[in-house]
Amino acid sequence: MLKDLFIIGAGGVGKEVAWIVEEINNINPIWNIVGFIDDNKDLHDRTINGVKVLGGIEYLLNLKRKIYAVCAIADYKSRKRIVTKLERYDHIEFVNIIHPSVYISKTNHLGKGVIIYPGCILTTNIKIGDHVIISPKCGIGHETFIDDFVTLLWDVNVAGNVVINEGCLIGSGATIIQNKQIGKGVIIGAGAVVVDDIPPYCTAVGVPAKPIKFHEEAK
Repeated sequence: MLKDLFIIGAGGVGKEVAWIVEEINNINPIWNIVGFIDDNKDLHDRTINGVKVLGGIEYLLNLKRKIYAVCAIADYKSRKRIVTKLERYDHIEFVNIIHPSVYISKTNHLGKGVIIYPGCILTTNIKIGDHVIISPKCGIGHETFIDDFVTLLWDVNVAGNVVINEGCLIGSGATIIQNKQIGKGVIIGAGAVVVDDIPPYCTAVGVPAKPIKFHEEAK
């Protein structure tokens, strides 16, 4: 029997996750996408790429049965706020959505609510936190730790023994060399090359990557 899945967020990431689920089901039918969940009332009752927008977060809270969900919202603050609210409810279980083309070692540990797009390679002894989004064609090396709510955009290369702390956004085409730490809440610009540790709550760009501004901690 297929498991009922709700995709939280009907935007770009949500549509992509629905496509990844189709790809999974083509190989091994697991999921029945019940619908999108989105707090934007203008989207309610619309059908997007064949999937209906059922309502906002309250729709899930009012259900009385066991359900499976994945939070497909790009923005770190919004993703964390919604997940924190929903995790208080026992009938909602967050699941991982991983494209069948992903190469991933059995020595790796993944949290919950992780989304991994096509063409990614995760080598060995990697730890991925909860609600991490890894976009297409990313490579992650051995003994790397990626904390909760991190987003890696297209073509990010992460070498071995790297630590990426909570809520970071790593821009498309960025490279992080081995043994480096990225502080909490950091934004790494597209195409940047990280050769030094990056302090928390800053935006770093360039080759080599340097902080260009600092920002407040996400609430």
